[in-house]
Amino acid sequence: MSKSLQAIRGMNDILPEQTPLWRYFESTVARLLDNYGYRQIRMPIVEFTELFKRSIGEVTDIVEKEMYTFDDRNGDSLTLRPEGTAACVRAVLEHGITGGGQVQKLWYVGPMFRHERPQKGRYRQFHQIGLEVFNLEGPDIDAELIVMTWRLWGELGLRDAVKLELNSLGTSESRGRYREALVEFLSAHLDKLDEDSQRRLKTNPLRVLDTKNAETQAVLVDAPKMADYLDDESRAHFEGLKARLDAVGIPYVINPKLVRGLDYYSKTVFEWVTDKLGAQGTVCAGGRYDGLVEQMGGKPTPGVGFAMGIERLVLMLEALDKVPEELSRQVDVYLCAFGEAAELAALSLSERIRDQLPNLRLQINAGAGSFKSQFKKADKSGALYALILGDDEMAQQVVGFKPLRGQGEQQSIAWDALAAHLATCVVQG
Repeated sequence: MSKSLQAIRGMNDILPEQTPLWRYFESTVARLLDNYGYRQIRMPIVEFTELFKRSIGEVTDIVEKEMYTFDDRNGDSLTLRPEGTAACVRAVLEHGITGGGQVQKLWYVGPMFRHERPQKGRYRQFHQIGLEVFNLEGPDIDAELIVMTWRLWGELGLRDAVKLELNSLGTSESRGRYREALVEFLSAHLDKLDEDSQRRLKTNPLRVLDTKNAETQAVLVDAPKMADYLDDESRAHFEGLKARLDAVGIPYVINPKLVRGLDYYSKTVFEWVTDKLGAQGTVCAGGRYDGLVEQMGGKPTPGVGFAMGIERLVLMLEALDKVPEELSRQVDVYLCAFGEAAELAALSLSERIRDQLPNLRLQINAGAGSFKSQFKKADKSGALYALILGDDEMAQQVVGFKPLRGQGEQQSIAWDALAAHLATCVVQG
């Protein structure tokens, strides 16, 4: 196949054998968020480029190197969204849904786009679930976001595989004082910094803190600490967050080098990290952005949120063997029919069963070959049971009920009793 007919590098197809796990993960998160009172919002994947320059920061790696930006036919500069927070803030401002101090708890799911080197769990088109909360400024909502993710890890069986890292960046004023001290310190050790850190020192010095370069990390051991520059308000907020996590029993570590890669964060920042995915260890991250709405033209509005990478979490579920067994099969019951009269009866009977058992996964394969070939297909489908409808069964108005997995003899079940029998054997387990 020619290259032009292949998927773009780093933008992957999600195949039918993969989608059940994706749907399981997404539905688990959606149900959890519903239970906590969050409402879904859906934004376009394309926005004006200026939105991301204003929100993320023009000297960030995302804006400088990674955005997919193009001019449309009107000459407008447009960008495929690299993250969801800026787009969500734009939406709530445009539609005025945070006006008058209205609390909004929102979530979204969908693809994001960044032009970076593809690697395992990190692609150029990737998918995130994100949450944004507006007009709540206390540490209790920061704690709620973390508690929800802790509950999610429990439901997915991942708690032992993740670790929570916390930090506080303070207000813009306290962060500015810290930035000056950090620049002064690093400038005195310029010859020991890697090339990328030297560049960041002039544009976004806090990002030097999360460098992976060993020599630069050695320099940072003696660097000023953000905690020493926090204002009283930020310090009290951070202590309040830690107290709430302690009350719930969620373990965490303080990481003074945790800064996040976007300019709009303030006060709380956090990451859930794992060592099960190699070097790319962050699976969920976020924090507060109390100045972002005002920066984008709105009234001062507290904000906090996070995003989680679906690809990475799906990889974790597979790597740790946490994929539910039922996802390995797409069919619960496979109905085999032989002969024209049986085929017509099978269609009618299958729809009656679906009316009574809407959650049953029933596949009908009428007229699709011999008895032997249909049974091969039934077995290959992964179904738990096969239903058999031929001339003999038609005469008696029964179906053959044959277990395909484990023990059990074939038996005959009357048509009127079939739904109740399936409910007992399949739906109720």
